[in-house]
Amino acid sequence: MLQIGVVTLFPQLIDDALNYGVIGRARKDGLLGLELVNPRDFTTDKHRSVDDRPFGGGPGMVMMPEPLNKAISAAKMRVKASEQDKPVQVVYLSPQGRVFDQAVAREWQQAGSIVLVSGRYEGVDERVIRHAVDEEVSLGDFVLSGGEIPALAVIDAVARLEPGVLGDPMSSEEDSFGASGLLDCPHYTRPKIYNGLEVPEVLMSGDHKAIARWRRQQALAKTWRARPDLLERATLNEDDRIFLNSLKK
Repeated sequence: MLQIGVVTLFPQLIDDALNYGVIGRARKDGLLGLELVNPRDFTTDKHRSVDDRPFGGGPGMVMMPEPLNKAISAAKMRVKASEQDKPVQVVYLSPQGRVFDQAVAREWQQAGSIVLVSGRYEGVDERVIRHAVDEEVSLGDFVLSGGEIPALAVIDAVARLEPGVLGDPMSSEEDSFGASGLLDCPHYTRPKIYNGLEVPEVLMSGDHKAIARWRRQQALAKTWRARPDLLERATLNEDDRIFLNSLKK
């Protein structure tokens, strides 16, 4: 079972959002264990304060180290209790980290357990990052109000790779950034004609070999047009290279 801990000031937000779809079913079926820890539970003042003004002045508030550090330790222990033999990596969701992608999702799914730290306000005390965080990870070059939305995106991406979560185990392999490293091919369903556009005839042929070749070439063409950088890392065969050369010509 995949074990994910989340340190967040809004545990209900995470819990509610992950009760739907394939991730919700994975939780019910025992394929995904989720531990939610609130730093406010580790405060000592009557206001349950978790933030304070930054030293040196400036706008915003900074999450204080003590309650956050204790919350991270608690999350690690709860996740570790379910997977004793696996190390628990702590990841701070931050715009300053390496960009999260499908390769990272596969890496974390194979690790089996992870703790995600969702920051708020202006950020967290740097000493927490140095003492308790193994890695910083970002969804991209933009800033959000907190780490809860990135945490949800990461959990969804990682959990769907866990065996049994998706109805068809090949689904994740054939997705964009799957085993081939290419973008996904176009998909069609009923009706055959919609808004004057018809389903490609090859998909109606019943010729599985021809359909597989068409889908592969469509994936190659889409990747070449939209994300040519992915072709440098993709797994290509000789037929793929011949087809790509024809596109370039």
